Amino acid sequence: VSDDLKASSLGCYGNKICQTPHIDSIAKHGVVFERAYCQGTWCLPSRESFMFSKYRGRSARSLGECLQDQGVMSARVGKIFHMRVPGDIIDGTDGNDVSECWTQRFNSSGQEAHTPGDYACLNQNIFTTELANRQSTRMPHRMFVTVEIDGDGADQPDSKTASKAIELLEAHQDDSLFLAIGFVRPHYPMVAPRPYFDRYDPATLPLPHVPADDLDDIPPAGLRGTTNARNAIGQYPEQHPLKWQGNSASVSFTDDQVGRVLAKLAQLGIRDETAILFTSDHGYHLGEHTHWQKKNMHEEVTRVPLVISVPGLTGKHSHDVSNQRGSETNDSALRSKSLVELVDLYPTIVNLLGHDIPDDIDGKSLVPVLAKPTLQIRESAFSIDRVKQQWDYADRGSRYAYMRYADGSEELYDMQTDPGQFHNLVFVNDASAILKRVRERLNRKIAQTINSL
Repeated sequence: VSDDLKASSLGCYGNKICQTPHIDSIAKHGVVFERAYCQGTWCLPSRESFMFSKYRGRSARSLGECLQDQGVMSARVGKIFHMRVPGDIIDGTDGNDVSECWTQRFNSSGQEAHTPGDYACLNQNIFTTELANRQSTRMPHRMFVTVEIDGDGADQPDSKTASKAIELLEAHQDDSLFLAIGFVRPHYPMVAPRPYFDRYDPATLPLPHVPADDLDDIPPAGLRGTTNARNAIGQYPEQHPLKWQGNSASVSFTDDQVGRVLAKLAQLGIRDETAILFTSDHGYHLGEHTHWQKKNMHEEVTRVPLVISVPGLTGKHSHDVSNQRGSETNDSALRSKSLVELVDLYPTIVNLLGHDIPDDIDGKSLVPVLAKPTLQIRESAFSIDRVKQQWDYADRGSRYAYMRYADGSEELYDMQTDPGQFHNLVFVNDASAILKRVRERLNRKIAQTINSL
């Protein structure tokens, strides 16, 4: 599980610049879900939702507890349930972890923004090598920090996480093991060794297109969060490419840690008996719609990467002939446009291990979709955000993305003709029939969610 990783940062999702060969290698032997969506739009609710497979609240048993009931060892390394980044990483503490979920658990500490190197606080236009006065835990500008460090990054939390995961694989290679590996990058502060930054020239990095009138038809509730108009980052457009550089460097560094784990699986001879699921807790804005960060209902946040490789089920075997390989990236990955949710991870893993899926969870097993990527298992994907004890909702269908905020304001986009979500159809007269349909669908989903609490 990566942290704050948008799907479009990965090569297997069409990115031609950011280098992610190891995650892409999982895709080449698995299924890339092009329409996977988180249920919570920031770390804590998202992670709780997929570890308990509930849209809201908790099921009786977490995923790890369910597997332990079946005799499976459940181990955590790094951030799976919510941890404050950088706070819990610096302190080496458990954050909001659920201890019952794990047979063993290990934290990976790091100095984060305090790591020696070239520090930048981009929205303050500060660049220094001094260790004093750096933005860190609970400080207001920490989300715009990057640090280029010397060395190979062995002191970084994601490197430590990979090393501990490798130790566990060596110790338990003959056991039934559920290993949850939680990487913290590209979550801020974006810290990575200098060679990873050197891969990406800020002058050549493409920035997102933002039309001049982009915000005119987005209601105030949809403009919540960190934007150019509300943060000093808007005063420094020349620093925006540096944020993209830091993101790409962090993603590539974490990709190499994924590669170390994959190499160990191959070395131990257990790659062909190991199912691998790679995902993130939510996506991230990097200037799209003038937004930065998360906690937003637009596609950049709700859409997540989800790649699943299961020996004997995915990869080089026969699938439905109507499925297309490599439709976006010209690779050998199988791709599914089935609408799926992160709450589906729990029942999928339980199903893959041949155990009974609990009755009180909200997700659906993706095993049928892995066997037939063209299969559709739901009409739409559902995302939720709570603001001051009120709820915002998003319904992502196969064509239309709909958002309804607590104040009643709405957004509706035709993702077929407007994938950038630039034209809010709520204000278009001939969209009334579509609006009626998606409103009714969302209302049914909300009612089902409340009834399942």
